[in-house]
Amino acid sequence: MIRVNDIHKSFGKVRAVRGVSFEAPDGKITGLLGPNGAGKSTTLRVLYTVLTPDKGRASIDGVDVVTDSLKARQRIGALPHGAGLYPHLTARENIAYYATLCGLDKRDIEARVAGIVDLLEIGDFADRRTKGFSHGQRTKVSLARALVHNPQNVILDEPSNGLDVMATRSLRDLILKLKDAGRCVLFSSHVMQEVAALCDDIVIIANGKVAIDDSVDGIRRRTGCDDLEDAFVRAIEMVGPE
Repeated sequence: MIRVNDIHKSFGKVRAVRGVSFEAPDGKITGLLGPNGAGKSTTLRVLYTVLTPDKGRASIDGVDVVTDSLKARQRIGALPHGAGLYPHLTARENIAYYATLCGLDKRDIEARVAGIVDLLEIGDFADRRTKGFSHGQRTKVSLARALVHNPQNVILDEPSNGLDVMATRSLRDLILKLKDAGRCVLFSSHVMQEVAALCDDIVIIANGKVAIDDSVDGIRRRTGCDDLEDAFVRAIEMVGPE
């Protein structure tokens, strides 16, 4: 489970996150939505342990992301937006290297990498250097890298961005499998169709604050909008200007 409690983060005079709180439970898919600049990516970076909040706390399975960041990282698989790969390593080598960083036993790494290559259907290019990969290929390898250590919590920042239709369908199937396995899945997206199809709960952030946190049906009911896109816009309007 992921818990975020009243986190704040500023960059100079810019107050990127202003008191965000929510929970993402195990066995559910929680969507994190908001317009550009709303504070989504900053919130996710706090959870990745890349940023330290100015105030408040966040935890992964009860492990504080600031005071015990290494242990928190071991509990998450993260796919940041625009995640980089080592271009002169093959896809398989990139995944194996990350498995080593995560502390997997060397005797288990080869089998674990082979399993994740099969799961994500990247065998056709697993032994090619990642330099020159398409966006979709890079995303799949980055996702494999995030999942190779079998994390309980999975954080995905716009994972379907730039993927074709078939790759997007495969990704959605994988996310649902993670949920069915009892994992905690937290992901951000701008694709309302994707959010409506996958999410159990949605947290909408606007101007660095939580505008609404509820189930898909609950958000429709509270905003008075049947269409999820209309409900999203209405929730943003409810927050008002900064």
